[in-house]
Amino acid sequence: MIKKNSLLLTTLVAASLLAGLSACVPLVVGGAAVGAFMVTDRRTSGAQIEDEGIELRGASRVREALGERAHVNVTSYNRQVLLTGEVPNEQAKQQAEQAISRVENVKAVVNELAIMPNSSLQDRSGDVLTTGKVKASLVDAKDLQAAAFKVVTERGTVYLMGRVTQREADRATQMTRTISGVRRVVRIFELLTEEELQRLGTAQAQPARAPASPAAN
Repeated sequence: MIKKNSLLLTTLVAASLLAGLSACVPLVVGGAAVGAFMVTDRRTSGAQIEDEGIELRGASRVREALGERAHVNVTSYNRQVLLTGEVPNEQAKQQAEQAISRVENVKAVVNELAIMPNSSLQDRSGDVLTTGKVKASLVDAKDLQAAAFKVVTERGTVYLMGRVTQREADRATQMTRTISGVRRVVRIFELLTEEELQRLGTAQAQPARAPASPAAN
């Protein structure tokens, strides 16, 4: 039953990701977790909103700088931006990084752009499926909180982002390496101590206080 549920979850995740994949759009925005995941996301709500803005503004800036010459993915997690994809030369790679660095609220840029021809739609579809399988594995893992991770796949390389403990980082990495389609795993984590994680969990579990009623005169 567990295997069937995992397969179903992988299929649903991959299908939702494939729905946003287009051969005509060379630049992709990573997208931050929203809705129900915002409650369990280890970023503050402000950081999540800022990440959305960084991705949108960053995508626009890179598009202005490079036009249709490149395929660039912009993914922001807790104001740290990951650039993946393909560019025609070193100058374009640096232009993309400079464009992102000038976006408001960006605190760091990890430039993983490859100098090579743009990946094919088939390659990108395979990456989407791999991302779906990784996410499904994180959901299935009882000792991990899937919402704490952001997963990006480019040409078989899986980038794992998130605010996690060393134990969680090692566990997620080990799991990801065993998944078919994964050639390499790159960790871009913000490490927390177990004590910090416990405090964070306690703070998220506390209900928001209702505004105080005005005192009667």
